[in-house]
This record gives sequence, C-alpha cells and structure tokens, in this order.
Amino acid sequence: MTGTSAAAPSRRQFLLGQKVAQSQVVPRPPYSSTDSITAHCTACGDCLSACPEAILVADQNDKPFVDFSDGECTFCNKCSDICTEPVFDQSSAPFSHLVEIGTNCLMHQSVECRVCAENCDAGAMTFDYQIGRSGGVHLNPQDCTGCGACIAPCPADAISIAFPKSEVAA
Repeated sequence: MTGTSAAAPSRRQFLLGQKVAQSQVVPRPPYSSTDSITAHCTACGDCLSACPEAILVADQNDKPFVDFSDGECTFCNKCSDICTEPVFDQSSAPFSHLVEIGTNCLMHQSVECRVCAENCDAGAMTFDYQIGRSGGVHLNPQDCTGCGACIAPCPADAISIAFPKSEVAA
C-alpha cells in the first residue's frame, strides 16, 4: 500500500457545501469501488441518507465517498441494501484501502497513547513495548478491515488512508 488521498473536507467545508474533487483518491462505500461508482452510480443520494453513521458524503459529482473524520463504517450494509444499481459487490472485500500510521503518532514522540487500538475492534493495532520509553504501535495489515474506527479518535491526527498503487493516480 502506498499513497494517501488528499484530505477529505473538514466538517465546516462539508456544511458549507464544498465537495471533494473527483480526481482525488477517496475511500468509496464498503463493497464498492471507484470503477463501479463511475460506471453505475446515478448520484441519487439514497446511500448517503441511509448511512446510520453519517460517514457517506458526496464528491463534486454527487457520488458517495466515506469521510472517516467523524466516525467509522460498521458494515451495516444499509448503503448497499438501498441501492438499486449494480454498484456494490458483497463478494469482494469491503474496502481496498488500509490505514497508515504517520510519524506524528504520539507513541513516536514518547507519549503513551493507545486510542487507536482501543477503538480497533479488528485488533489490527498492536503495541511493542520494546521500542522507546512508551513503546510503539504497529498495524497488522492482514487484520485491518479499513473501517476507519482509529482515524477520528486519534489525538495527533496521525492515521490516514493508504490506497493500493492501482488506485493512486500516476
């Protein structure tokens, strides 16, 4: 996994109606892809209103993407249940992205913090107390579901989305 998307709009930008540019790589709803959304999404907005976590927002073309800044995906499937188009594929992995821990992580600065792991139901975050005074945090990619539960609560804003090379524009 390499490359990160440009930041999703802030709450203020979202409330003011400023949308993310289509050319940016953004996480799409679970069990969908940029290709399936481009080909089949009618931009009706039904999935946005069906999301109980309110993490689905519209890009500049009114196509859905996930904004993890206020919450996580619980894989409730309400977005795919309401969609009448062939946008969602339940046989695929829910997300193609993983999360990435940045160098501004408090653990890298010898400040003990376990917020990411406390919010990770998948158990993808582990701690190595052999590293430094306060230890270090590691991501186990095979356990990460991409749900985003670790992103919003991080006090250092150190966790971001990492996309496969095939999704990152050259």
